[in-house]
Amino acid sequence: MKAIYPDNGDGDRPADSEAVPGLRADVEGASDVASLTLEVDGEVFACRPNEFGGTDYTWISGPNPGYGFGVSPTPNPSLDDHVENIRGFLGVVDPATGYIEAE
Repeated sequence: MKAIYPDNGDGDRPADSEAVPGLRADVEGASDVASLTLEVDGEVFACRPNEFGGTDYTWISGPNPGYGFGVSPTPNPSLDDHVENIRGFLGVVDPATGYIEAE
């Protein structure tokens, strides 16, 4: 336990003076944590690996909370790959609704 908890194990170490309650989202696992936030053409996306070896993109600045898209598989995508994926998504979204419209 000492490798994980560097104090003496009784939890008696100084509090982090920069810690602010409530800033961390309630998540179930590491895959729920955004690994990268990108701004592309004025829009903000959270990018995180998914369980299929791909990437999930959540449109943070979009009009529909939680809306986004996924790309699979995407082994080790570069920053340019992420930007290209996001621009492709933005190119097919209906600006009036903020959704990809069914044809």
